[in-house]
Amino acid sequence: MLNGQEKKYSMIVILGPTATGKTALAVQLAYHVDGEVISADSRQVYRGMNLGTGKDIKDYDVREKRIPYHLIDIVDPGYEYNVYEFQRDFLKVYNDIRARDKMAILCGGSGMYLEAVLKGYHLVKVPVNQQLRKEMEQREDEYLIRELESFSPLHNITDIKNRKRLIRALEIQYYYREHPDLLTSFPEINHIIFGIRFDRQVIRQRITQRLKMRLSNGMIDEVRRLLDKGISPDKLKFYGLEYKYLTQYIIGEINYNDMFQRLDSAIHQFAKRQMTWFRGMERGGFRIHWIDGHLKTAGKVGQIEMIIRMIENG
Repeated sequence: MLNGQEKKYSMIVILGPTATGKTALAVQLAYHVDGEVISADSRQVYRGMNLGTGKDIKDYDVREKRIPYHLIDIVDPGYEYNVYEFQRDFLKVYNDIRARDKMAILCGGSGMYLEAVLKGYHLVKVPVNQQLRKEMEQREDEYLIRELESFSPLHNITDIKNRKRLIRALEIQYYYREHPDLLTSFPEINHIIFGIRFDRQVIRQRITQRLKMRLSNGMIDEVRRLLDKGISPDKLKFYGLEYKYLTQYIIGEINYNDMFQRLDSAIHQFAKRQMTWFRGMERGGFRIHWIDGHLKTAGKVGQIEMIIRMIENG
């Protein structure tokens, strides 16, 4: 136990690329520090998208106790949830957790969602910039997509499949870059960040192993159910990664082997972009305490407690 050490920090952040065991660590840590987990995943907000998003709800059960979790299963598939809604919903949940004198544990790998909280992006209605739109209209989609990717690794690809949405997404990103003063209006949260680190080759192996497991556990049937509920193939493809390639397989655009190989490669590339994002956070001034991913979960929890204790003691 931290024996009151959580008084200095009102939030612990657990981040890392996909397939590194973030949820399991966050849940075990929550058990030790009387905390609750807030998901920072751009797709776990959707109901019925479970295996494909890695919700791992069973991980929230610890010694016959269900660790409370938040911002999971809050909207229906098809709804276009965004980072600004996440920030609003996060703040409501965070304030409730702190009002009950619990520790908030923010856990996820969606860099934009994490930074929306840690940097405190201000919730504003971004105005239309006609001059910027005129300039972007002269550019090819490929150029605009590269620009958008420079702000955030793309997980949900909704914005890049429609030119108007692509231009609007860039308009929003440029606005925030040009108005850094907007970062000051979100309440500052006293936090400490921990990341789970594996060698790149190990992450590749974990991704492939997890993909095989999820396919054998019914991930294809999960996507079929979503299609049967009336969600269009194009809409499911917008969610990227698993939902894109599994939908292509189910509707007959690609065979099983091509689906597996393309999806496996796409997840590897996504994990690489996530690490690039986290390194960017460090260059931007965030201190991430990296934990050896090979440690057992109890060992990771112990190391986190030790680091916090050392900081507390100066």
